[in-house]
Amino acid sequence: GGSLGRGDATGRGGVYTIREAAKHLNIDLATATVAVQGYGNVGSYIAMLMNDILGSKIVAVSDSKGGIYNKQGLDPHKVFQYKAETGSVINFPEAENISDEELLELRVTALCPSALENMITERNASKIKAKIVAALANGPITPKADKILLDNGVFIIPDFLCNAGGVIVSYFEWVKSLDKCYWDEKEVHQ
Repeated sequence: GGSLGRGDATGRGGVYTIREAAKHLNIDLATATVAVQGYGNVGSYIAMLMNDILGSKIVAVSDSKGGIYNKQGLDPHKVFQYKAETGSVINFPEAENISDEELLELRVTALCPSALENMITERNASKIKAKIVAALANGPITPKADKILLDNGVFIIPDFLCNAGGVIVSYFEWVKSLDKCYWDEKEVHQ
């Protein structure tokens, strides 16, 4: 069972949608800043892949216990290892602790809510300063918040598009089980 490339598929799909949005908006992702709310399976991969593939600077990440920020940038691989060892990103030695609310309101190129529903609501939407919001979680933006963000010029990548990489590779897994097909990781990533 399973498919090569499944672990990072949702995050990788998010990277591809952010890359295309940035092209549309004439944004250079090599100089971009990124904040990731939810440093689990999806969020950790989006951070590592944005950094590794596109050269973006990850300035903030959070998990269920809190967040961290470093305006000079975080090494998402070190943060991943730290979380694996301690159970959380908080108190990472190369950053200051921040709240989820502070993370969501940072002035960044891309904000990636990657964990929970309803993280951006009518209450906080007007405080969002990101140029792009990539909805990697299911339903992280409420309909009223959607309108506020759009009225404020924020480019939204909706969840059904942004997290489609995971759905696509799940389909590959299904086909593989039915037809005994095999794709190597490079083919899955394409």
